[in-house]
Amino acid sequence: MSANQQSGRQGRLLTLWAPEDKSFWEREGEAVAKLNLWISVPALFLAFAIWQVWSVVAVSLPGLGFKYSTNQLFWLAAAPALSGATLRIFYSFMVPLVGGRRWTSISTATLLIPAIGIGYAVQDNTTSYPTMLVLALLCGLGGGNFSSSMANISFFFPKERKGSALGVNAGLGNLGVSVVQFLSPLVVTAGIFGIFGGDPQTIVKNGQSVQVWTQNAAFIWVPWIALASLAAWFGMNDIADAKASFATQAAIFRRKHNWLMCVLYLGTFGSFIGYAAGFPLLIKSQFPGINPLAYAWLGPLVGAVVRPFGGWLADKLGGARVTLWNFIVMALAVVGVIYFLPSGSSAGQFSGFFVCFLVLFLTTGIGNGSTFRMIPVIFLAEAMRGVDRNNTAAVAQANKEGNTLGAATLGFTAAMAAYGGFFIPKSYGSSIALTGGPEAALWTFVAFYVICIVITWWYYARKHAEMPC
Repeated sequence: MSANQQSGRQGRLLTLWAPEDKSFWEREGEAVAKLNLWISVPALFLAFAIWQVWSVVAVSLPGLGFKYSTNQLFWLAAAPALSGATLRIFYSFMVPLVGGRRWTSISTATLLIPAIGIGYAVQDNTTSYPTMLVLALLCGLGGGNFSSSMANISFFFPKERKGSALGVNAGLGNLGVSVVQFLSPLVVTAGIFGIFGGDPQTIVKNGQSVQVWTQNAAFIWVPWIALASLAAWFGMNDIADAKASFATQAAIFRRKHNWLMCVLYLGTFGSFIGYAAGFPLLIKSQFPGINPLAYAWLGPLVGAVVRPFGGWLADKLGGARVTLWNFIVMALAVVGVIYFLPSGSSAGQFSGFFVCFLVLFLTTGIGNGSTFRMIPVIFLAEAMRGVDRNNTAAVAQANKEGNTLGAATLGFTAAMAAYGGFFIPKSYGSSIALTGGPEAALWTFVAFYVICIVITWWYYARKHAEMPC
């Protein structure tokens, strides 16, 4: 028998995987889990970058001579979230069907399609709006990756480490949103790809004509996507025990806590991705004298960096307690945003508006980590109810069921939450078109956070709650 077979490996397939077994974890599990995590992180980072590249490109299009209305621009910023959320529904179930290594590599490689397509399309300001909309929808391929990535990583770590591991994967992955908004204005200023990058465009900036290479905002990611796809294929692992049919995973649709956590995760991650997608255009529409790209990237940066802390805090204090207080602060932060908006004769106060949004992004990050810690704990606890702890086979079966349903729920809640990336920017656009300002949309968000507070308290956080976690 080979050493690989003794350790439960067949090539890149792990035939034996028992992270809840402390001796196994210390002997070999932790090293393998961390390797998969650190390959997963850059792949997810690139997925988020492609998913949100339109939040930057949409702001630049009018200056390049594209004749699109404000509402059409909001549609371009919102469309990737619409397709990404829909793809996440399918991606949620792919890891047990295909394998985490295979699917991470394949799904990362598909990001080349919108990256290359956008790079060519923005070089011609006669490109039709339907073409741009299709390219925006294709960016949803990046959004879909999150569900499969989180489901995959959840299989590798023991219960007490899931919050931190998922927080790292999602938090550092989410940095792609901030980096794309920060890096894009820099890389478009030079022809860094030479003859391979295409010709520059001429725009008027501060009364002067300057040359820009807007295509670089998309092309810059192409080589890294190729490298990440190869790293996933040759460096990650598939887990044999993670295999499950769609029918097995579909049991989550009959579980109440799947749907409740969909609502809560819409309030955290849905807010993060929606605010990130709409922030540049919201700044531009409400404070015309401010350069949105100088500030917009800071919000997603704060939300992404703090996410691992949210997972760690939830591991220490309990996911429900952290989530409850987090939603309270989110509701108050939105009220603050409304207070500092321009209204009537008041020009508003950008500094107050911006600080309140930074608080909002901070809480979306903490809530992202805490809610994602709640999900695997809920489904493991549910699977273990009534199981004889002395029956090793029954405990192992319950753990497998809990992990499988927990992973499927992680992916599915992420799918539902991603629709926030569509509804928030679109709500801004609709509110401005109908009422002249974004206040109606923002008050709707406050009401939604109040609903999340009630759900969290009643089912998870109060004394004698149905599922304390």
